Amino acid sequence: MTAGMMNGDRRSDVEDEYIRRHHKHEVRENQCSSCLVKHIRAPVHLVWSLVRRFDQPQRYKPFVSRCIVQGDLEIGSVREVNVKSGLPATTSKERLELLDDDEHILSMRIVGGDHRLRNYTSIVTVHPEIIDGRPGTLVIESFVVDIPDGNTKDETCYFVEALIKCNLKSLADVSERLAVQGRTEPIDRV
Repeated sequence: MTAGMMNGDRRSDVEDEYIRRHHKHEVRENQCSSCLVKHIRAPVHLVWSLVRRFDQPQRYKPFVSRCIVQGDLEIGSVREVNVKSGLPATTSKERLELLDDDEHILSMRIVGGDHRLRNYTSIVTVHPEIIDGRPGTLVIESFVVDIPDGNTKDETCYFVEALIKCNLKSLADVSERLAVQGRTEPIDRV
């Protein structure tokens, strides 16, 4: 896993502890893994209400145009995601591996689709923190994925990290906009 640095800043002991506790991936030969951190100026319950909606990733993920989940939202649920043009993919089939509302952990695995991300698993954790004296949220997302033929480890990590950074920036933008609008209850109740 890429260690210790994010945007040129050293990770804090708190971030390292959350990563050690919740972001364990078994990285095999010909795979890469990394961990990204985002601080969001919105309360944890609001951010989690967006992240936990495995059935509605398009609420904050800018590359998702449509998502369909069959049945109830539970561990083992599979979503069919349509990807917006501009990416080297059009669909992704993803399985919910873990959804823990108490610990604020969501894990998913890609199980199909027309893209090059094979054996991809991600873990997202959401943690309360104080930012400038106000309730904020620390979001950590980690992944492991196969390195496609013709790509290097660095190229693969760079590509996946770029997608995650975009998703985390969008999550921050949506969450902070809702927080500024005075939304204090989770958005799935609004």
